[in-house]
Amino acid sequence: MTDPAAPRAYEVAARWVEERILAGELRVGDGLPAERELAAQLGVSRAAVREAVRSLQAQGVLRSSVGAGSAGGTKVSAMPSGALTRLLRIHVALANFPLTDVMEVRVALERLSARLAAERHGPQAARDLKDRLGEARDAASRGREAFNDADAAFHVAIAEAAGNRLAADTTIAIRESVRGPMLERFRGLDDEAFRGLTEDLNREHAQIVEAVVAGDPAGADALVEAHIRTAWVRLTGEDDAAATMEA
Repeated sequence: MTDPAAPRAYEVAARWVEERILAGELRVGDGLPAERELAAQLGVSRAAVREAVRSLQAQGVLRSSVGAGSAGGTKVSAMPSGALTRLLRIHVALANFPLTDVMEVRVALERLSARLAAERHGPQAARDLKDRLGEARDAASRGREAFNDADAAFHVAIAEAAGNRLAADTTIAIRESVRGPMLERFRGLDDEAFRGLTEDLNREHAQIVEAVVAGDPAGADALVEAHIRTAWVRLTGEDDAAATMEA
């Protein structure tokens, strides 16, 4: 009887590649053994190896090309930043994490980004932050969806200013994965409440930019955390200091 827990043949091949990448034995640009050779080595069919390669290609881990010698074959590939973001946001959304869990991670991540942005930002990053700040102010008059998108862009700009690509990509993924629930909460506010909230959020955005541009890591860190936590209470009506959700 087949063990239902046993990995399928293509999973054996995919795991072989993944384990060698994690061990540092395969790096970007390195080629895999020939299909026939790898199939014999792992005791699986060539079809299983092909299926594993297709799966890892779809994830951006491998790329295959036709050609003679070193120009052809299947090689380890660096996943483009955008592909990583798409993968993260889909899995965060599908995992159906409680929103408070997602936002607790967001608080920790954005505090890190704010500190690093205050320490590392250059003139262009400062200009970008001020531009995003202006866009968020303008978007408030155009409605819930426009403000939600502009607010997300502002927070992504902080992560970009931090100079940490993983932090930026993860911030983008988290924001996009909860875009629907966030927008639903904005739509639940009447016009007066929405206007008051956006005015407060934009004022807090300006304070965060001021701390970042002034090179104040501790101040930027504290302002970002207070901003996220306060907005959770405003959007949900939950008076819970441990909750962490924001616009």
